[in-house]
Amino acid sequence: MRPLALLQGLSRPRRAVVALPLLVLLALPAAAHVLNTDLSKLSRTEIFWTYLQLGFTHIIPLGFDHILFIISLYILEPRLKPVLLQATAFTVAHSITLGLAMYGFIQPPSSIIEPIIALSILFVAIENIITDRLNPWRVAIVFGFGLVHGMGFASVLTGLGLPPKDYFGSLISFNVGVEVGQVTVILLCWALVGRWAANKSWYKQRVVIPVSVVIGLVAAYWTVERVFFA
Repeated sequence: MRPLALLQGLSRPRRAVVALPLLVLLALPAAAHVLNTDLSKLSRTEIFWTYLQLGFTHIIPLGFDHILFIISLYILEPRLKPVLLQATAFTVAHSITLGLAMYGFIQPPSSIIEPIIALSILFVAIENIITDRLNPWRVAIVFGFGLVHGMGFASVLTGLGLPPKDYFGSLISFNVGVEVGQVTVILLCWALVGRWAANKSWYKQRVVIPVSVVIGLVAAYWTVERVFFA
């Protein structure tokens, strides 16, 4: 039986019980990036692949907050074109602030950036609940949040460092890895949900609202944790 058909056969409370543990697992603390490689001994091609992998793993599996943000962007309008447009705006924005931060033009404090990242997830989750369609200004909002998320990415790269002999190339490859991770999340959402449920009359009530509520609760928890206990 297809997973979606199985969920359709469950009552609404049971669907919530099934979905809740899967999403709450994403609230667990992420493991830290570890780079056990002497970059001075690597060729530029090897450096490219190393930072590509670091960018990807920063989303999958380590970037729980970024995964929830991408899921929140996707579920309101579960077609590939709208969400890829939003993801492109997000990528352009985070590339700008990531580059500015890594070259020392801005120095965003993580004590401010991390709570704002959590709030951005909460904002999108709430918007999903209260609106029935994708509004034109959503792309601009996503671009603004992308600027903030890019500063969060910068904290990871600052800890890892970038190789002097290919500073710009490794920065680009990290960005590419992040983008590949984001697109992977989008395609998984499409394959598991959007492909089967996008045009169903019950999609809003049975998918968008329950998932957004759970994501919103997780984001609210993160916000409190990052403001008062980080």
